[in-house]
Amino acid sequence: MANTVIALTIHGDNALHIPMYFFLIQLSCLDICYLSVIVPKILENLMVGTIGISKTGCAMQMFFFLFFGVAECFLLAAMSFDRCVAICYPLHYIVIMNSRVCKSLVAGTYICGTAVGLVHTIITFSLPFCGLAIDHFFCEIQPLLELLCGNTSPSEIQVIVVAVFAIVSPFLLIIYSYTRIISTILKMSSAESQQKAFSTCSSHLLVVTLFYGTASSTYLRPKSSYSASVDKFLSLSYTVVTPLLNPIIYSLRNEEVKGALRKRWRKINLVWK
Repeated sequence: MANTVIALTIHGDNALHIPMYFFLIQLSCLDICYLSVIVPKILENLMVGTIGISKTGCAMQMFFFLFFGVAECFLLAAMSFDRCVAICYPLHYIVIMNSRVCKSLVAGTYICGTAVGLVHTIITFSLPFCGLAIDHFFCEIQPLLELLCGNTSPSEIQVIVVAVFAIVSPFLLIIYSYTRIISTILKMSSAESQQKAFSTCSSHLLVVTLFYGTASSTYLRPKSSYSASVDKFLSLSYTVVTPLLNPIIYSLRNEEVKGALRKRWRKINLVWK
């Protein structure tokens, strides 16, 4: 609901039709889709009392989960690049971050998501399973590996490779962007300019911390430390809690978004009156 409001508010306000908010709309749409992959099945299991899912349904859920998750990783990297250009090269921002570049960056995130989702799902479900019951609330990678027959080392290496590509690579791009951003901010002459520059990045930085903190804890920790209960908690955090928090973080910490929301709320009130 909140993600939909954010996306519609930005789309309906011409003042927010700039690259930063174009990426925010994409993030909101990804979060909506991300939640749509996981939450309906959880609610069905809770309301109906069934906990089953077909193998085909499980494969589809894994594909879309990986697709949207990996796309969000790379989208967050694209958003950090946008902030880097805005702060480090403010006079060239509009030229560098033109419509073609923005659309290409977003297309790249979806291509990466599709590639990882397809390859990982096809390889995983081409292997023999020894069990039928997954100890999780959705078809997550680690619990599925526990059901594979025989030596699971190749599959575990596959997960690590995917994690390095999908989590570490964009995270390194984010680190590089924020290194440039912090370096530029520290060179600014006034404290007011520094605060204004940092305020444009604070929401994104908080979202990155929440998303990458929980996702990396799930996929980049050794198998010996794997715990079903801990894994469920971490998975719930980055698949459900973080997408729900993202619009709140952006709306509460961004004056332009708050202003647009107030304007839209006034229009709605006038219509109903």
